[in-house]
Amino acid sequence: MMLVGKQIGFGLTGSHCTLEEVIPMINALQAEGAEVIPFVSHTIQTTETKFGTPNQWLESIEKAAGQEAVNSIPKAEPYGPKTPLDAMLIAPMTGSSVSKFANAQTDSPVLMAAKATLRNSAPVVLAISTNDALGLNASNLAKLLQMHHVYLVPFGQDNPYKKPTSLVARMEDIPPTIEAAIRGEQYQPLIIEKFAD
Repeated sequence: MMLVGKQIGFGLTGSHCTLEEVIPMINALQAEGAEVIPFVSHTIQTTETKFGTPNQWLESIEKAAGQEAVNSIPKAEPYGPKTPLDAMLIAPMTGSSVSKFANAQTDSPVLMAAKATLRNSAPVVLAISTNDALGLNASNLAKLLQMHHVYLVPFGQDNPYKKPTSLVARMEDIPPTIEAAIRGEQYQPLIIEKFAD
């Protein structure tokens, strides 16, 4: 149980269709002994979809974590110099967040926490969920694969015939990916047959 006593940031962005699968991973990390600090993007806080309302998602996230979510850039910034995290996870990570993070645009609490974590040379772990990972976002994904201290949760095509450019991470691989990242290793295999899960 490598995560005993570790402070793990858990950033959630607006892939609403994936949230129900991702939120239980907060408890999975806690079961490994980690303290989980939730961070939420503006989209999570403001966008109502067929999958749920902002209030419903925030309540679920905060109940799972046992604490309030970090919901603004000023609240997220101290997790660099003052309250460093042992690792920062972004799950699910949308295509918009992939693009912004790959190009150093820090405009949300989640991306600020990721930037602050990289500042400390600590690992940032990404669990992507985007319809354009093999399309317009492919170059940004390639940038992230080359970034120092950035690790990815194993991912694959979730629906290769109807959504051929879509990639989604295997969310149950979040705990072992974080454990490997803390050791400075990429959890393998990185490319999986997600559609077969």
